[in-house]
Amino acid sequence: MNYLHSIGEYFLMLKGVFGRMTKRSVLKDLIFKEIDDLIISSLGIVAFLSFFIGGVVAIQTALNLTNPLIPKTLVAYAARQSVILEFAPTFISIIMAGKVGSYITSSIGSMNVTEQIDALEVMGINSLNYLIFPKVIAMLTYPFVIAIAMFLGIVGAYTAAVLGGFVGPDAFIEGLQDDFDPFHLTYAFVKTFLFAFILATVPAYHGYYMKGGALEVGQASTTSFVWTSVVIIVTNYIVTQLLLS
Repeated sequence: MNYLHSIGEYFLMLKGVFGRMTKRSVLKDLIFKEIDDLIISSLGIVAFLSFFIGGVVAIQTALNLTNPLIPKTLVAYAARQSVILEFAPTFISIIMAGKVGSYITSSIGSMNVTEQIDALEVMGINSLNYLIFPKVIAMLTYPFVIAIAMFLGIVGAYTAAVLGGFVGPDAFIEGLQDDFDPFHLTYAFVKTFLFAFILATVPAYHGYYMKGGALEVGQASTTSFVWTSVVIIVTNYIVTQLLLS
């Protein structure tokens, strides 16, 4: 029953987020601040992880190609498919659930503990719209982060495979182009938009409705990471079944 209550409370929160709107001039400043806090500040860790995970995928694929009848172009093909279909949209989103999600939960939770949310309501401001709506809009730029992750993942795979002597540059490029389906990009970015909405709203829910003091803020951040990751994985499964079956 607690789970059903939380799900219902979450959807009621979403109704409030898109309800009575804050002034456009105020929202504009809030949105740019959220883009800086949530997106721009995450580019470094995303770039680092993407490059090296792409390299690891290429090396592991090359080391397991022991059959001489299997073409070396498969290294690039496997790296491309892994990065575009799952690593960039899903794995990076799990990482962002820890970084961005914890930040959102702790920032809103701290406002909750210090009664700043109550102060917003007293001033006649829709606190749900004021606090969460800018985060939702800011996360609409999240596909830009995933596009960078895809690019750097493939660059990392190329660097590891070619400089490591596992495959020649021409063979890698040939494998990268082999049997490419543009719909896979559509599938990846559909997932990305859904993950972006989850990353903005699920941690916000745990921060907005938390009870207690400073200790509970930390507990809420941990809980939000767990549940954001669970929702992302379940959503990933459903979208994969719907779009690729």
